[in-house]
Amino acid sequence: MYMDYDASTPRALATEAVHAGREDLAELGLHAPPIDLSTTYPSYDTRAEAARIDEFATTGARLDGPPVYARLDNPTTARFETALARLEGADDAVAFASGMAALTAVLLVRASLGLRHVVAVRPLYGCSDHLLNAGLLGTEVTWTDPAGVADAIRPDTGLVMVESPANPTLAEVDIRALAHACGSVPLLVDNTFATPVLQRPVEEGARIVLHSATKYLGGHGDVMGGVVACDDEFARALRQVRFATGGVLHPLAGYLLLRGLSTLPVRVRAASATAAELVRRLATDPRIARVHYPRVGGAMVSFEVYGDPHDVIAGVRLITPAVSLGSVDTLIQHPASISHRIVAEGDRRSAGVSDRLLRMSVGLEDVEDLWRDLTQALSAPPAETVRAPRAADGSAAPSRPVGR
Repeated sequence: MYMDYDASTPRALATEAVHAGREDLAELGLHAPPIDLSTTYPSYDTRAEAARIDEFATTGARLDGPPVYARLDNPTTARFETALARLEGADDAVAFASGMAALTAVLLVRASLGLRHVVAVRPLYGCSDHLLNAGLLGTEVTWTDPAGVADAIRPDTGLVMVESPANPTLAEVDIRALAHACGSVPLLVDNTFATPVLQRPVEEGARIVLHSATKYLGGHGDVMGGVVACDDEFARALRQVRFATGGVLHPLAGYLLLRGLSTLPVRVRAASATAAELVRRLATDPRIARVHYPRVGGAMVSFEVYGDPHDVIAGVRLITPAVSLGSVDTLIQHPASISHRIVAEGDRRSAGVSDRLLRMSVGLEDVEDLWRDLTQALSAPPAETVRAPRAADGSAAPSRPVGR
């Protein structure tokens, strides 16, 4: 997309994070990337537009020249896609409104070829698990461990999916070995937890890399998006699905995600150092039954407590009890109650998601402040049971749903 970029001159990841997708700014007389919020664009040559639209419908390739309509493409979003593809070492990337929209598009592309069977390794993010297992898109899934992937592949298998490190146990797989076991079937690796700072699955043989960009790529808890890094051919098919289904990334979100990439290496490395220190302390704490932390490192920590995990959630004061992850502030949640509640209890437990497991996304706070907060939460007395409100006659009042 940008003519000044010389692919023959390798640049460090930290440099790419700052400059990828921005090479043309100086020529445009700009320093910060512009935000293009247009939903439509003027076109006075309808014959030429017809030819361009025919080309997109046939090939899914990006249109040369000015955009036509925001559902086809957007210049701001394209900058983010260019940058993420370079960070992942992929040919191209396609952005979506959320990580789940991105996964849906991948499944639809493969299903359009009659390849509706998916081989998947648990644990996955709870909603990814649900999307596969519920057959909402007409998919059929075979769950297996990494060693059983090759035997689980059928003639109609369109995809092998794994998340490494996995949500929420942080279990890892040998991506290179798994890619070899897949043969000609594309391996999709959800790289949300590791980010390209810690691992680049394409270099290990994966053909598709998925991110919930809401997490570390954005990095500040204020933007939602998803993105798939892949080869050119698959990217063209994804763009056709995105156009047809409308799961487009808003350009303001594209701008925020591009901005987030510029500090991604610094944020991930700083938060990872704090996480590693917390892991060291948790591992020797008598209140902790087990600590999970991946070999690749990172800012995600999971641990199982001897006491009641709900009391820990209720006891934190500096750390925020909330779903999601990858923000500058530290978050903690109870997967069995929230992020993986939608997964059947037996499947959840067999994948290692115990009822005493807590998942923590470590942010950029000082490690001593975080440890002080964790210590007091782990030592907090059981939270008082909130009494149900009573009606005037003394009977229990109707309960109200709380959140999701």
